[in-house]
Amino acid sequence: MMQRPPHEDFSLKETKPHLGGGKATGDKLTSTYDLVEQMQYLYVRVVKAKDLPAKDLTGSCDPYVEVKLGNYKGTTRHFEKKSNPEWLQIFAFSKDRIQASVLEVTVKDKDVLKDDFMGRVLFDLNEVPKRVPPDSPLAAQWYRLEDRNGNKLKGELMLAVWWGTQADEAFPEAWHSDAATVSGADSLSSIRSKVYLSPKLWYLRVNVIEAQDLIPTDKTRFPDVFVKAQLGIQTLRTRSSMSKSINPMWNEDLMFVAAEPFEEPLILSVEDRVAPNKDEVLGRCAIPLQYVDRRLDHKPLHTKWYTLEKHVIITEGDKKKEIKFSSRIHMRICLEGGYHVLDESTHYSSDLRPTAKQLWKSSIGVLEVGILNAQGLSPMKTKDGRATTDAYCVAKYGQKWVRTRTIIDSAAPKWNEQYTWEVFDPCTVITVGVFDNCHLHGGDKAGGARDSRIGKVRIRLSTLETDRVYTHSYPLLVLHPTGVKKMGEIHLAVRFTCSSLLNMMNMYSQPLLPKMHYVNPLTVSQLDSLRHQATQIVSMRLSRAEPPLRKEVVEYMLDVGSHMWSMRRSKANFFRIMGVFGGLIAVGKWFDQICNWKNPITTVLIHILFLILVLYPELILPTIFLYLFLIGVWYYRWRPRHPPHMDTRLSCADNAHPDELDEEFDTFPTSRPADIVRMRYDRLRSIAGRIQTVVGDLATQGERLQSLLSWRDPRATALFVIFCLVAAIVLYVTPFQVVALIAGFYVLRHPRFRHKLPSVPLNFFRRLPARTDCML
Repeated sequence: MMQRPPHEDFSLKETKPHLGGGKATGDKLTSTYDLVEQMQYLYVRVVKAKDLPAKDLTGSCDPYVEVKLGNYKGTTRHFEKKSNPEWLQIFAFSKDRIQASVLEVTVKDKDVLKDDFMGRVLFDLNEVPKRVPPDSPLAAQWYRLEDRNGNKLKGELMLAVWWGTQADEAFPEAWHSDAATVSGADSLSSIRSKVYLSPKLWYLRVNVIEAQDLIPTDKTRFPDVFVKAQLGIQTLRTRSSMSKSINPMWNEDLMFVAAEPFEEPLILSVEDRVAPNKDEVLGRCAIPLQYVDRRLDHKPLHTKWYTLEKHVIITEGDKKKEIKFSSRIHMRICLEGGYHVLDESTHYSSDLRPTAKQLWKSSIGVLEVGILNAQGLSPMKTKDGRATTDAYCVAKYGQKWVRTRTIIDSAAPKWNEQYTWEVFDPCTVITVGVFDNCHLHGGDKAGGARDSRIGKVRIRLSTLETDRVYTHSYPLLVLHPTGVKKMGEIHLAVRFTCSSLLNMMNMYSQPLLPKMHYVNPLTVSQLDSLRHQATQIVSMRLSRAEPPLRKEVVEYMLDVGSHMWSMRRSKANFFRIMGVFGGLIAVGKWFDQICNWKNPITTVLIHILFLILVLYPELILPTIFLYLFLIGVWYYRWRPRHPPHMDTRLSCADNAHPDELDEEFDTFPTSRPADIVRMRYDRLRSIAGRIQTVVGDLATQGERLQSLLSWRDPRATALFVIFCLVAAIVLYVTPFQVVALIAGFYVLRHPRFRHKLPSVPLNFFRRLPARTDCML
């Protein structure tokens, strides 16, 4: 067993950052970016130049602009043979790293040997104006170029220079001095902050009813016909038709996941199984999804006949003749807008709305998240012989994904970026993940680089108080084959603002999923398969964006591998069940102490309470609910004041066996040696044997109940039937309150009137027969 790290390393820490320029006190602040710390930047917008002097014999130049501030230097792209270039590029220099008092903007002529100096403009940082949104953007001005001695030269440069914060609209697209070491357009685009939207997903239902006029090649046998449907990478097939004829019937549903815009058609083929591994296509058709009907409820749509085409080449002598056979297939195809397409684990869903926008309800509030910084990040790679980390964050809620900019070579990156989401259901979860960017400095030339996961945080909105700012430092925990490891901490500020308290309270009475999930439910196997297809589509679409949100990032955020077998997770779930039943077990022990008169005063009080409830039964339910109310009010003093976070003890990650972790990280199918697989198989058999015994015992008790009236044991059934007759007569002539008092006082009787042998009803029940005798 591995040594458990100190628990305090994995704890949640409340912080008091200076948000929006003032200290967070839990109340709502008024500035636009009030959930992040203000970061000052010097912005330089290079617009264009005119009348630049020619530097070569052709009378033209290849100009570009170099913006230099201390040791930091950024350059625009260059234009070939153009004296009036237009760049429209923005540079941002962090005030924390400025070590100069003069900004130098130089225009140069690109040359093979050495770039020529064409002129420059100098700015004193003390004279630069400040701009705070929502002020209008600062207008660019023309500046005359000067030589190194301050003399005026030919040519002018249009610039705008100002002090601003990360709230400036120029911030996302600007070149940052933090990324001065990154070169190349692809690398620069991959470090900028971006907002992505998941594709709109639909369930596609294909109800295959029948086919007509099929023409098999072999007329001497009955065709074994099935339908194969393909949508992109998804392929499904029906069962073979029971009617072995040229007019087969199926009446079977096939479910797919389709994403807008619909790029690929639905391809259906009717095939005949002519041999164990050989299928012959009898007809094929392609159906564009743009023309498929859309359904918002459970009402059936009209069916349609689709033409199946099969082209056959027949040779007659020396001539080839093409003949087209037109068979038909009868289907009902629709895009289901009443379902929510599950692309996340149901335990961590961030969106539960149906696909069709017409069925959406109004939002109940707004979620605001400020991604402040991270501390103590572990080095994820080596560059130039030293360990480094290029960290960025990804947050996912609903259909909206956000990605912060990448902070180059820092174990304590500061992002201070704020994002907002509309909230439609409070019982949802936002996920924030931290990753290491492995696609800088030509790291993906081989095509095999993958962004490394540093950790993630989940926050359930229903656990948050409304209009309160939560500022906490969350531990980033990742499970490795060697055990759980803390990769650092991420500092977040979260606020959930409710627009209508009545609407939010009403949400707790509504079904969790849209109506169609209950009116026309999908099977568990269908949901698992469709969720897998949905995550594949989402990851593929987002990886095609610019810059791409890569597949490994999307799969980690969506918990793609959470359904795989894990001994550690199984133990954790077992202990969770024991924790749930712990309260019932405690009540049972307390009642056993009452029955055995461990505390005579308490037992006497219980007798009195029992007597009152029996004599006044109308007080039973009010007493129960009043007791629950008092418990809830009492526990209000100790209500959780912090959001929940990853718990290593609950997850059984702090004391997991190395072999169990190695099994959890094994591939599927397994890639481990045969002796290790045999050992794990034997271990799984021993665990399954215990579960098998428990299930058998439960079945035995149930069969004994059934045998009370089955006359399997004629003497036992006769005794029970006679007892039921006598009990019916006695209970008819005896008032119920008397029976309840006698039964209650008998259960609570003093130990002097008890004996250690089992009771008569228990002896009778244990002697009843079960079907264990019939088991092989």
